[in-house]
Amino acid sequence: MDFTKEPNQDANQTSPRVKREEREPGGALLASYVRQYLPHLAMFLAFTAIFAIVFLLYNIETEAVLYAAGLCLLLAAAVLIPHFFRYRRKHNDRSLLRRDIRWKYEDLPKPANLAESDYEAMIRDLGRLLETAETEHAAERRESLDFYTTWVHQIKTPIAAMKMTLESEDTEENRALMSELFRIEQYAEMVLSYLRLGSESTDYVFREHELDKIIREAVHRYAPQFVRRRIRLVYEGTDVRVLTDEKWLLFIIEQILSNSIKYTPEGGTVAITVTPDKLLRIEDTGIGIAAEDLPRIFEKGFTGYNGREHKKSTGLGLYLCKTAADRLGMKIAADSEPGVGTAILLALPNDALGVE
Repeated sequence: MDFTKEPNQDANQTSPRVKREEREPGGALLASYVRQYLPHLAMFLAFTAIFAIVFLLYNIETEAVLYAAGLCLLLAAAVLIPHFFRYRRKHNDRSLLRRDIRWKYEDLPKPANLAESDYEAMIRDLGRLLETAETEHAAERRESLDFYTTWVHQIKTPIAAMKMTLESEDTEENRALMSELFRIEQYAEMVLSYLRLGSESTDYVFREHELDKIIREAVHRYAPQFVRRRIRLVYEGTDVRVLTDEKWLLFIIEQILSNSIKYTPEGGTVAITVTPDKLLRIEDTGIGIAAEDLPRIFEKGFTGYNGREHKKSTGLGLYLCKTAADRLGMKIAADSEPGVGTAILLALPNDALGVE
């Protein structure tokens, strides 16, 4: 599996137009300069033509006309060449400023004329409006996160009460209800994870952890689902240690296991393996993923053929896994064949990073 190419990697790159403008060659810059000052050039040529015609009408010697024209051209060159270099320097300064315009819009170059002063004032006004909008948006996100955090914690109370009621009697109906209740709890946690991952502030705590402990905790949580659906789990343990945030890595593994259980029929198998070079592989014998859907399974809201056919997919689980993996510095990929099964591969950090 090739982890070298990131999906949608072009989305985070600078647009071709910006790159082209920042690296504009001298010829293109000179052409831009000529186009900008073309009216001035046309006026200069018109004045030159008027004087030449008047000199000719008065029978002034051609040598005198050419001498005057040469002096005019020499003076024009003496003025325009330094002016062009200042034009180029300003262009380069603005190109550098654009890279950090979000933070340096108050440090714009001193305007040279009224038009530049007007544009500078508009840019500063827009920058302040953007800051205000971002502050308001951040406040709204904090309010939403606080609300849903409270909501998730509150809804866990009736879920726990229903669990206790259902566990009081071991019947097939109660086990089915317990399974559905588990899904409700899982979806509630997914809402909270979705909001947390979209927040600019993070609660990541990176430490070195035993991978085996994290995997077993995820397996323990989904054990009743494995038993109820008669799905065989194959996992022999691992002594690999990984530098990561335990909570979010656990979230990723749980989401992958949830998908494996969801799309693996009764009697199937889910196998978890870890290679010495820290490649975590969770493979199932489920229905698989169509070849045309495979490149898009980590996109937000994408359900694919299986999601539409079986009405089980929200299109968020693998998207959240990909987002969390990116935040943790991990690579995630999938390999699948319809009717055979699916393997999700997670390349864990392999470097011994220093932790403060």
